[in-house]
Amino acid sequence: MRAFRYERGLDTGQAVALVSGEPEAAYLGGGTNLVDLMKLGVARPRLLVDVTRLPLGSVDPLPDGGLRIGATVRNSDLAAHPTVRRDFPVLSRALLAGATGQLRNMATIGGNLLQRTRCVYFQDVSRPCNKREPGAGCSAIDGQNRDLAILGWSPQCVATHPSDLAVALAALDAMVEVREPAGPREIPLTELHRLPEDRPDQETTLARGGLITAVRVPGLPFARRSTYRKARDRASYAFGLGSVAVALDLDGPLVRDVRIAYGAVAHRPWRARLAEEALRGRPATPENFRLAAEEELAAARPMSHNAFKIPLIRNLTVRTLTELAEPPEVNR
Repeated sequence: MRAFRYERGLDTGQAVALVSGEPEAAYLGGGTNLVDLMKLGVARPRLLVDVTRLPLGSVDPLPDGGLRIGATVRNSDLAAHPTVRRDFPVLSRALLAGATGQLRNMATIGGNLLQRTRCVYFQDVSRPCNKREPGAGCSAIDGQNRDLAILGWSPQCVATHPSDLAVALAALDAMVEVREPAGPREIPLTELHRLPEDRPDQETTLARGGLITAVRVPGLPFARRSTYRKARDRASYAFGLGSVAVALDLDGPLVRDVRIAYGAVAHRPWRARLAEEALRGRPATPENFRLAAEEELAAARPMSHNAFKIPLIRNLTVRTLTELAEPPEVNR
């Protein structure tokens, strides 16, 4: 691990100025991903700016019934928050699926959204990786790609984004509040992360030195009927092979509205807008759920070892929607 300088952020403006003024600087929140990458030699910051003591640690109600979640709220605290558990269970379940209790106690909401891929070639500095070293090549395309992307990838990168929480927030139309050198702005969660295209090293749409300060989840009454399901190789905590976040609104037997997002299939959380559109106004049946998932997955391009993800995501979609469509006395 390379030696680095440590500074504590006194306010958001000063923290942003510090990081934007040093090309090899990084923010330090819980450190659960960053410190691992520093040990591996993947991340080599010269300056760490600690933002954990900035006043960004509250969960506040919004007038529309939504929530404003500060960037330094710990994952465990958000997962256990009574309003989140009652009104946005998809968020709580995504967080609980994401890591052990020890990690959730350290990890922050802002850091969760900005965690980096677990592609084995990205983490191995002895192997070519365009995300780590632009122009080096992508070892995963013809290599170990079982866990990697089937949607939105490019010849430059086939990595997937690892956050479970980001998938749930994408399904809920969340907005991300950021502070950048030019000032504050808001970004739809679905536009925070980039697809790889020709620059997989540019992972987000944040300006250099941009700091996430909060996430705003709009009020969505039918989010009470929401959940998150994740498939992984083992029941203990592991990164997903595929996941789905769903919120469902029914009008009798018909789907009045629906939100669907997929995880572990692309370089960013994948909002399944084609599947949503295919379901609105249609009967809430397993067959229609299957057809909607297949319409979304028609654009999938599996690689040599991950074609199984297509039926996996389709089946996760059908099972999750079917369970949510059951009457309340059954769906407990």
